[in-house]
Amino acid sequence: MKTGSDHPALTASRSMMWLRRMAVHLGAMHLSGALLLLTFLVPPGWVLDAYGAAPVDDPTADVPPVMILLGALFGCVTFHVVVQIPAGLLGSWLGRRGGALVSYAVALAVAGVLTLVFLWGVVGVPDVTELMSLWLDYMARGALALAGYIGLTSALRSPPARPFPGVEG
Repeated sequence: MKTGSDHPALTASRSMMWLRRMAVHLGAMHLSGALLLLTFLVPPGWVLDAYGAAPVDDPTADVPPVMILLGALFGCVTFHVVVQIPAGLLGSWLGRRGGALVSYAVALAVAGVLTLVFLWGVVGVPDVTELMSLWLDYMARGALALAGYIGLTSALRSPPARPFPGVEG
């Protein structure tokens, strides 16, 4: 029976490994969030439609133009937290044995399902054509940002431990 510092969960190298993994994923989350925000430099179609719906000098306009931009920013942050981070984590975890392309494919599949559930179930987009238009827009933006997430985690992934030649475990 192992006790105290002999326990494998309490070794310094194991704790450093976990800290390194967390740092890599936190860095990847920030990179993918920044990439997602950069994709919003090209505004989504609904922002352009909402922005041109009422003239600026119209006192009966329901929403001031700055609120439309804040809505797009809120949509970006919500997508990042609800869809992109879980998809990146699951993709890098489930695809860790298959390499970067498998991780990316898994992350895209998870992101596709989460985006559909979020837009249809949470946001409540009733029209199928509008739902597909929003889904495609968010998935195109998310695919670029997830590429950064998976690329960084794959590049910084620790190589698997290999035994020394001639030494049997």
